[in-house]
Amino acid sequence: MMAFVPPKYNTKSTDFFKALKLRTDEYFKVNGIDKQGNFGMYFKTCFMITAYLAPYFALLFGYVESLWVYFGLSIWMGVFMAGIGFGVMHDAIHGSYSKNKRLNNIVGEVINLVGGASINWKIQHNVLHHTYTNVEEYDEDIDSPSFLRFSPNSKRRVIHRFQFLYAWFFYGFLTLNWATVSDFTSLLRYKKRGLIKSASNRSFLFHLFKIIFLRTGYFTYTIILPIWLTEYSALNVLLNFLVMHWVAGFILSCVFQPAHVMESSPYSDAKAGDSIPNDWASHQVMNTVNFAPKNRLLTWYVGGLNYQVEHHLFPSICHIHYRKLSKIVKATAEEFNLPYNVMPTFRSALWYHMKMLKQLGRA
Repeated sequence: MMAFVPPKYNTKSTDFFKALKLRTDEYFKVNGIDKQGNFGMYFKTCFMITAYLAPYFALLFGYVESLWVYFGLSIWMGVFMAGIGFGVMHDAIHGSYSKNKRLNNIVGEVINLVGGASINWKIQHNVLHHTYTNVEEYDEDIDSPSFLRFSPNSKRRVIHRFQFLYAWFFYGFLTLNWATVSDFTSLLRYKKRGLIKSASNRSFLFHLFKIIFLRTGYFTYTIILPIWLTEYSALNVLLNFLVMHWVAGFILSCVFQPAHVMESSPYSDAKAGDSIPNDWASHQVMNTVNFAPKNRLLTWYVGGLNYQVEHHLFPSICHIHYRKLSKIVKATAEEFNLPYNVMPTFRSALWYHMKMLKQLGRA
């Protein structure tokens, strides 16, 4: 595999982001607030982790006597597994959870609690997705398996005609794939492309052994201990483990995919060394979609990721500020004749994402 050689953004026209950054900095200065999180983030962290682990300990200590209750609690754990990713880990790994870098690193490692790996998230999400959003072969969020097509620049197959129907089922396997296969294959791929050094000063072997060690612990507490300490069969434990992961993967995908795989996104097929016609910030705005801005509960649960435009422009600012920043971003985008894409509800975002899946399957 060749070394990582990215395309280049247009750096001649950056007036939009300069103006936006000045106005954003002024907002924080005038209001006397920090760009990072506050007590609300600490509360959310405790709430999400407690809500995720409470059913697990209830199971372990014999309080779950019905298989149907076990099934329901597995769904519950999947919901809060996704919540930990959205509202806790995501900000921490971006460095926006706290002004304290060490605290960000510690909280970011909570991804291991739900079967992920911080080094892979930093590279795939922070380095690749945020820098090369919707750029073919660079943004791994649109680098889908052969039976799915998320970009008009990727090869179209006959089966893609039906992906708007079956994609939703496969969305549920996102986190299970991370936990079992892709964290290992991705780390090897990043090593070959020289990307590990972009996110860490540690070696490939360090991260490999870290993943193996922590993943062993993850499977021990989620599968082996329930089989050993409860009366449920190994089959029941495994099935409920799969349910938990499927729910988490489905929720995560339903939030991430409508933010970028939409008809409004122009995409890019720029190759190594090629020029992307727009500057970085304009590219982010054009390839990103907000949804349900008035839904406060959804905003809280998904860690502000329904404000994807603001997040992509300012990933180092905590999500608790996105709602108010959105007014500044929208006004500045309109001033510079840039689209500010927003779906009024979560349901409408999912609907238009489905339409895009259908369109990608036929053209």
